[in-house]
Amino acid sequence: MPVFWLSNKNNHFPSPTLATKEGILAVGGDLSPERLLAAYRMGIFPWFNEGEPIAWWSPNPRMVLFPSELKVSKSMRPYFNQQKFRVTFDQAFESVVQHCQAPRNRQWGGTWITNDMLEAYCTLHELGFAHSVEVWQDKELVGGLYGVSLGKCFYGESMFALVSNASKFGFISLVKKLESFGFWLVDCQQQTHHLGSLGARAIERSSFLEILKKNEAEETMRGHWRELC
Repeated sequence: MPVFWLSNKNNHFPSPTLATKEGILAVGGDLSPERLLAAYRMGIFPWFNEGEPIAWWSPNPRMVLFPSELKVSKSMRPYFNQQKFRVTFDQAFESVVQHCQAPRNRQWGGTWITNDMLEAYCTLHELGFAHSVEVWQDKELVGGLYGVSLGKCFYGESMFALVSNASKFGFISLVKKLESFGFWLVDCQQQTHHLGSLGARAIERSSFLEILKKNEAEETMRGHWRELC
């Protein structure tokens, strides 16, 4: 399959089904809110390194988590029973992204977050589409994650943890909250053992795209999520 070059004149993407075996669909374009939202609606996300053209991906299969399939291990249950962490939403979005930006192995499939990416997702946050989960130990931010919400789907981008199990605590808290609001799916993008242990699984891209097509008719819970706790 060829890799398409995107025009700066419009936000049009080729069909995700035309991606290469590795999952690359296109390069170029920009990180404007309009283009990013158009990409997520089609099951496409940016993933590239500093100094490279923007690369747009749609892997097959796709790693997703259906909220009802969330797995909470026995080792994690004491963390919730004893409330070892405190969770907030949308209270420190930029700080969460900056922590995810730090050079470490990602626990959640995403991208090496450039400064342009940081700025782009902060703009999406200001517009009420991108959201963060913060995990606190006393008054210190020790874990978190962020992603994009459209309709009944949450598209995860990256997560971080400075202490053991902080990111898992935040992710589990988010999924439980999303399930209570009737969300259908959490997009985890790429397969990792970490996410598999939490109940995520790979599905065919065609099945993923069918869900996204139905999701177009759903209303987006837009705005800041600070009041969700």
